[in-house]
Amino acid sequence: MRLGTTEERAVPKQITPEPPHDCALCPRLVAYRNENKRAEPGWYNGAVGSFGEETARLLIVGLAPGRGGANRTGRPFTGDYAGDLLYATLLDFGFAEGSYQARPDDGLELRDCMITNAVRCVPPENKPTGVEISTCRQFFSARMETLPNLSVILALGRIAHDQTLSALALRKSAFKFGHGARHELGGGRLLFDSFHCSRYNTNTGRLTTEMFHAVFDAIRRELDQMPPRA
Repeated sequence: MRLGTTEERAVPKQITPEPPHDCALCPRLVAYRNENKRAEPGWYNGAVGSFGEETARLLIVGLAPGRGGANRTGRPFTGDYAGDLLYATLLDFGFAEGSYQARPDDGLELRDCMITNAVRCVPPENKPTGVEISTCRQFFSARMETLPNLSVILALGRIAHDQTLSALALRKSAFKFGHGARHELGGGRLLFDSFHCSRYNTNTGRLTTEMFHAVFDAIRRELDQMPPRA
């Protein structure tokens, strides 16, 4: 095997913002993906890429693809209840145009917004391990770095919140997660928190539509006051 020169070995591998469809970095997630392929060969069954504009000022961070949602359709938050609430809210607040019909070819377009996940492959029981979260961080970090106008990050749930802080090398103890919390991250960027818009959270009343809208109302007001980033 050719190792190359010292100069060649010193060049770091470029990390892309989106992992390949068949990303093989997490053995447990690969095994679960293959299990889903056997059960549902017509589904997307792969690492789900981000959705939205590269010029976006708002980045929404979810947990991971749902088995019958994004893992089935290939688009974040598409095909399950969490997407019903999220996309309806984005339409209400001017972050999306078109009609959300729970499928990737519905023609819906995001405006000044991108949606991604802390972990890009579906985990069993919607629970990624700490190692899986850390392994996927390289793609999440690269995703943020390729958004030149990024001003506001919305973390849907604690894992998304913690992944954001870790990717930015910020101390979690200095930015406590809480629904509706607003954190100044430095460099003119803000982090907002919300409980995840999952069916469980809404069915139990932990998150109401009004609570979710209140967070987006705050984000909308912040962005409307900000000058465009260079």
